[in-house]
Amino acid sequence: MKYYKYETHLHTSEVSACARASAAEQVEFYAESGYAGIIVTDHFLNGNTTVPREGLTWKEKIEKFCEGYANALREGKKVGLDVFFGWEASYGGTDFLTYGLSPSWLLRNEHIMDMPYWDYLDYVRDEGGLVVHAHPFREAAYIKGGIKLMPRKVDAIEIINANRTEFENRMAKEFAKNYGLAPFAGSDNHSAYAQKKLAGIKTKERIENIIDFIDIIQSGEYKIFSE
Repeated sequence: MKYYKYETHLHTSEVSACARASAAEQVEFYAESGYAGIIVTDHFLNGNTTVPREGLTWKEKIEKFCEGYANALREGKKVGLDVFFGWEASYGGTDFLTYGLSPSWLLRNEHIMDMPYWDYLDYVRDEGGLVVHAHPFREAAYIKGGIKLMPRKVDAIEIINANRTEFENRMAKEFAKNYGLAPFAGSDNHSAYAQKKLAGIKTKERIENIIDFIDIIQSGEYKIFSE
């Protein structure tokens, strides 16, 4: 049976300060690797972003934040790779992948920048978004206050992150299982061709749009994979 492969977690150098690959390079890499599509999840304005924190209006900030996605979408159309929009919201190193809400939604919701993460999670889910706790057991000095888990406020857990350790992924898998949360996988790709391992989801049907993606995750009609 044919499956369609999707990258769910990647960054572009246009927007994510830690990324080394441009949107065009990411698209080229995944098209050559046989993927049907990617979701661009650049670090949001509360994370490791290239978007200036001062001197811009909210509209200007969102426009700059969406440049990686816009560039990827344009390149994807040229090579036949589907490109969808998301972001990675960061709270002192605790990160949540957010799907299903559009750039226009961001333009209307500047107040999310003033929300503590527990309110942000409730709000975006109430608004129709889907939230995945990214690499929940990542350990690093920059994670303020240590590991934080929010099992009642997310939809899924990234149990395979291609850039995390086997131990961290195993702990995430156990966490998801114990709370009955959907398993999720993504590469967290910052460097396109230099990425040594990949992870994502496979579906029987091609995903048409980001709402279709959310429906598939909520229904469980997908497989996670690593390679």
